[in-house]
Amino acid sequence: MLKERIDVSPKKREVLPRSRRQLDYVRAIRANDVVFGVGPAGTGKTYLAMAMAVSEFLKGNVTRIILTRPARESGENLGFLPGSLEEKIMPYLRPLYDALYDMMGNDEVAGLIERGVIEVAPLAFMRGRTLNNAFIILDEAQNTTAEQMLMFLTRMGFNSRCVITGDPTQSDLSGRERSGLLHAIETLRSVEEIGFIFFDTRDVVRHALLEKIILAYNGTGEGGGENE
Repeated sequence: MLKERIDVSPKKREVLPRSRRQLDYVRAIRANDVVFGVGPAGTGKTYLAMAMAVSEFLKGNVTRIILTRPARESGENLGFLPGSLEEKIMPYLRPLYDALYDMMGNDEVAGLIERGVIEVAPLAFMRGRTLNNAFIILDEAQNTTAEQMLMFLTRMGFNSRCVITGDPTQSDLSGRERSGLLHAIETLRSVEEIGFIFFDTRDVVRHALLEKIILAYNGTGEGGGENE
């Protein structure tokens, strides 16, 4: 582990980066208002961004945490799924809730969500808003279109910061649609105030077999599945 701790809830252990690139990622988030974390599952992109959001909130540097994902996977969309709106969106947002509970505890998270301090919502719900004094995370960004990515980036208001995470190899968009994540990388790489960190399989920090699984699937050209 590399010694640059991220303090979360006093009841939980500190979070530490476990690879050099994870350390660079944490430092980039601290230094930039907008950061892209790009790479395969298991590299800690989402988890570390969540830890930084919780840490910044507990320090009083932001007053809200906003977590969002495009509600689109494997060709599904909300209109065709059964159940109420809450029931439809929960499977897409569950990984974000899980990370929050891991860092802050169920009761604390539930109270902050009830008060509107923490908001977990599909990307479509961000349209038309200006998000001030907030730490905003867009997860699974490979499933955005270029228009959705621009919409998201222009939600950022005063004293806010954004972290965008995704894996371009895991897009669930149709073949006719280009990923907004790839478009943003190409369009914004020259903007000095925006940080870009690119992970690879050497940064995987889950089960030891995961790196080999990712490499094997990448070699066959197959993809799909959850990204973090």
